[in-house]
Amino acid sequence: MSFDSLGLNADILRAVAEQGYREPTPIQRQAIPVVLAGRDLLASAQTGTGKTAGFTLPLLQRLSEKPAARGRRPVRALILTPTRELAAQVGENVREYSQYLNMRSLVVFGGVSINPQMMKLRGGVDVLVATPGRLLDLAHQNAVDLSQVEILVLDEADRMLDMGFIHDIRRVLAKLPAKRQNLLFSATFSDEIKTLAEKLLTNPEQVEVARRNTASEQVSQQVHFVDKKRKRELLSLMIGRDNWQQVLVFTRTKHGANHLAEQLNKDGITAAAIHGNKSQGARTRALADFKSGSIRVLVATDIAARGLDIEELPHVVNYELPNVAEDYVHRIGRTGRAAATGAALSLVCVDEHKLLRDIERLLKREIPRIALEGFEPDPSIKAEPIQNGRQQQSRGQGQGRGQGRGQSGSGARPQGGSGQRPQGGSGARPQGEARRQGGNGQAAPAANSGRRRPAVKKSGNV
Repeated sequence: MSFDSLGLNADILRAVAEQGYREPTPIQRQAIPVVLAGRDLLASAQTGTGKTAGFTLPLLQRLSEKPAARGRRPVRALILTPTRELAAQVGENVREYSQYLNMRSLVVFGGVSINPQMMKLRGGVDVLVATPGRLLDLAHQNAVDLSQVEILVLDEADRMLDMGFIHDIRRVLAKLPAKRQNLLFSATFSDEIKTLAEKLLTNPEQVEVARRNTASEQVSQQVHFVDKKRKRELLSLMIGRDNWQQVLVFTRTKHGANHLAEQLNKDGITAAAIHGNKSQGARTRALADFKSGSIRVLVATDIAARGLDIEELPHVVNYELPNVAEDYVHRIGRTGRAAATGAALSLVCVDEHKLLRDIERLLKREIPRIALEGFEPDPSIKAEPIQNGRQQQSRGQGQGRGQGRGQSGSGARPQGGSGQRPQGGSGARPQGEARRQGGNGQAAPAANSGRRRPAVKKSGNV
């Protein structure tokens, strides 16, 4: 099947072809006709399946079929994303695919000055890509009118719920017209997402491309048991020995990410950290340097588990296992995207054995073990409770308004709000770096990125 057979117009097809895409992915084949028909949609797809084009292409077509009235352009399509990085990448897709259409788009998120965003909105925008917190800030200042939105997209809706955005989503929905088309995209169909869909969507078409909570079959997975204090030594050795040139490494905390990046640089391996305490500029530069090959290792917290699109990323390393088993799937989903293959390595110390069992229970299989001579774990070392990064921090301490609304970028879960059972040895519910610190930031049809909680009324209130 080609894109021509999906009913898209010539201007959109030309833009898609210029991006180098010829055949739609499964999620695109199923979602695009549904959106073009004006139906509400509940779609689940694994990351890297081309999800973004699955809604941006038909959205642009629908808007172009009925041009806006003359005068100031109202916001006709609103795309909500949980993080800055995902917002930026979705916005880039919209610009690429609409380059031959008479269409204006804008991306707004926190962490940067609000004034330029207000000025651009004043000039009129057809498609607005936004994170919930910054959108509400703009609405509070009467800088954006959402009363004429025709199409609403909730991208990575389950992650937005995980990050505590449900109240912000309610406020946004209250500002939208009751009659509109709703598209809800999620990595998984959790019970919370199904509850949300039942209240938000009207007679939706349901599309599910990947099995629930499955890791990409294109990713080879391995576990290496190693003492916690020797993880960095082992990682440096493997990167050097096997000449890994592009490695995305996940840590559990922001401090851990900074420390590991510093240590790798001392080992002669160029590395940078990306997490919620980094400025937007620093995060953008680090990602650009990683993509260009200027640095070999990008050390990230779970901000990067969703929304980062890096073509043909060969290696993902779990330097520390995530507290929530499902996050493992999203982490390793950064590699093995589209038609590419990749490798995921987890360095597991004695503290993390329970987390590994939870992950393998989710995957319904054991992850193959490897062992490097000289790095065998010391059997005399006993397991200790896992520090999650917030235990010494009072709730909300040091957070500004934008951070509290998910603008800063950690991708952390709200304390006690994930709906998951405790995964670590601490006995606490999963905790991220800071409560609801989002980030903000997908790519083109064949390689886009693609993550739960209560309710929304059809009238526009969650």
